[in-house]
Amino acid sequence: LHSSPTPKSPSSRKKDDSFLGKLGGTLARRKKAKEVSELQEEGMNAINLPLSPTPFELHPEDIMLEENEVRTMVDPNSKNDRKLQELIKVLIDWINDVLVGERIIVKDLAEDLYDGQVLQKLFEKLEGEKLNVAEVTQSEIAQKQKLQTVLEKINDALKVSTRSIKWNVDSVHAKSIVAILHLLVELSQHFRAPIRLPDHVSIQVVVVQRDAFDTLLDHAPDKLNVVKKTLITFVNKHLNKLNLEVAELDTQFADGVYLVLLMGLLEGYFVPLYNFFLTPENFDQKVHNVSFSFELMQDGDLERPKPRPEDIVNCDLKSTLRVLYNLFTGYRHVD
Repeated sequence: LHSSPTPKSPSSRKKDDSFLGKLGGTLARRKKAKEVSELQEEGMNAINLPLSPTPFELHPEDIMLEENEVRTMVDPNSKNDRKLQELIKVLIDWINDVLVGERIIVKDLAEDLYDGQVLQKLFEKLEGEKLNVAEVTQSEIAQKQKLQTVLEKINDALKVSTRSIKWNVDSVHAKSIVAILHLLVELSQHFRAPIRLPDHVSIQVVVVQRDAFDTLLDHAPDKLNVVKKTLITFVNKHLNKLNLEVAELDTQFADGVYLVLLMGLLEGYFVPLYNFFLTPENFDQKVHNVSFSFELMQDGDLERPKPRPEDIVNCDLKSTLRVLYNLFTGYRHVD
């Protein structure tokens, strides 16, 4: 018994073709979206991953810094210094003795003191004064606010000149063991703690500063190309809505026009033409445009870009990359 397929009518084939066409279009769009997503991820990795070797191993958290952030940390090679370890142990034992009635046990100075909770209890016991601060704080903002109050009280009690203070809210909250040790040593000496501190403790520190674009330009041209491609894809995704397209990042943003238009597209509003020069004729008009785009960025709750508007107008690639990458990180999920 043999059966042959029933031939389809032209209208039936047309419907099938239409369905397959739509399916193919959907799959193509999904593939394109996936490619864009992968490119964005690759571009962010090129910026965020450490790009040049260090003479020793640093913890990932120590090198994931904000742009131009500076962080001081103990040289890993000196962490095992006998006198440093002795100092840390003496201070931990002292804190635990003072707080024995508080059911607080400190095991790691940086991890246990950074949020201000233990410092608050320690100071209250030493000074005999109750501080008006929240007992438990979870968010970073609340922790820093509490830490600010605690450190102000401590600084007032120590009567240390501002120039001599080697700790602050940011360094303590960032778990800088150097800042925390300075603070604890001053506290122990001021309150005449019954402990003997080791003499001549020396700590080698490493200062790490984040400048990703300097590194990209100087040491990783392959990654620079990935970042440029990512940013070009990002800006064209939005500028294409106005039938505009960018091919060269360092030159096509130099007059500020595309920056202004891009901010309007990202924030979803029309920028009145009287607010900027659509066809700037001189340097000052271009600077006006870039400055105006910076104001729009601040209106969009972004930080004011660090580069000067004049740097963008002068086609400084690094400055332009900084501005565009700031937009990318803030608006990469905007359709």
